[in-house]
Amino acid sequence: MNPLISFFSTSYEQNPFTLFSPAHLGGLCFLLFLLACMYGIRKTFLHKGWNLGFRLLLAGTGVLFEAAYHIWLLWNGRWNAAYTLPLELCSMSLFLCIILLITKNRSIFEIVYFIGIAGAGLALLTPELNYSFPHLRYFHFFLTHSVIMMTCFFFVWTEGYRVTFTSVFKTMGFLNLAAVCIFFINRALGGNYMFLSQKPVNPTLIDFLGPYPWYILSLEAVAFCLFMLLALPFYTAKMKDSKAERSI
Repeated sequence: MNPLISFFSTSYEQNPFTLFSPAHLGGLCFLLFLLACMYGIRKTFLHKGWNLGFRLLLAGTGVLFEAAYHIWLLWNGRWNAAYTLPLELCSMSLFLCIILLITKNRSIFEIVYFIGIAGAGLALLTPELNYSFPHLRYFHFFLTHSVIMMTCFFFVWTEGYRVTFTSVFKTMGFLNLAAVCIFFINRALGGNYMFLSQKPVNPTLIDFLGPYPWYILSLEAVAFCLFMLLALPFYTAKMKDSKAERSI
């Protein structure tokens, strides 16, 4: 098939995405490579020009591929408010990351650090994806999720942003408020944003959390535990700094 046709095709039956296939592992390895490179040159971004340029590059990549995906959906008559509004956790994380990259708002970081790393990390491990490489949707999925992950680590490694255990409760409050709003949107549109109406079609970790609607409560517990684990390194570092100060 012509590569251009493959890139924009509306059919995935000839080349469906498969969990832990070379295409899946390749996307994960690409993200790990980008994170390693970003960590290696993290001090370069202390320079004002490089810092701004990299933030605009990340934000621009997110905007470009999110826009391209929605244009593709509209062009092919596949855009549907019940399924394609940016109301999934990772979609919300992406938009929050774009705002964070532009504004450097610490309050946004406190939330997006948790929902970004936990949400995008789990999504990358078990993608809700039909189209495989080299389709537009494949690149949209892996690049937008990579933008989320890279943004979170950029603000930790370069900007020195930190979270606390209080940030965990702020994020849980944000998630629950968003879930209540999206529950009613799902009811109105017949959608399944944030998987509040039913489990994902593709195999995910949610399959181990019980039947509907009990898996939603299980997700709450899992999210809280993941957020606490993500906050733990900052707490440990703070304790070490306190001991070092007392020993002086």
